[in-house]
Amino acid sequence: MKIESKIGKSSHSDQQIYGFITDFNNFQTLLPKGKVSGWESSGDHCSFQVDPLGRTGLQIIEKSPYSVVKIASIPEFSRYQFSIRIQLKQVAENDTRIKITVEPHVNKMLLPMLKAPLKLFVNGLIDKMEGYSF
Repeated sequence: MKIESKIGKSSHSDQQIYGFITDFNNFQTLLPKGKVSGWESSGDHCSFQVDPLGRTGLQIIEKSPYSVVKIASIPEFSRYQFSIRIQLKQVAENDTRIKITVEPHVNKMLLPMLKAPLKLFVNGLIDKMEGYSF
């Protein structure tokens, strides 16, 4: 099952957004305040605590300049495995569309419980990215 965000709109170029999202040192500012603690990051990897799920880690596994960034959970850190795909499409100067897709790789029994929180999460990220000054 894939959970897709709404399509967001940013008044920045795809190059500016791509440069930002391909460095995990920038990502902490996009995450919900009060939900994440113990943030550690380098360019392509990060780890953090999310209550009540525990510690998780992410790594960038694929980059297509100015269009797609694919992120996956790191098995050593994450009890639950998932991937995140961020798509960018510049439709005009300083007008870029953003879409985020999360694909959890978990037991099918857990999917109904995860769908609503993950939908809120991806739409929350889109909201932050729409208002962010890259």
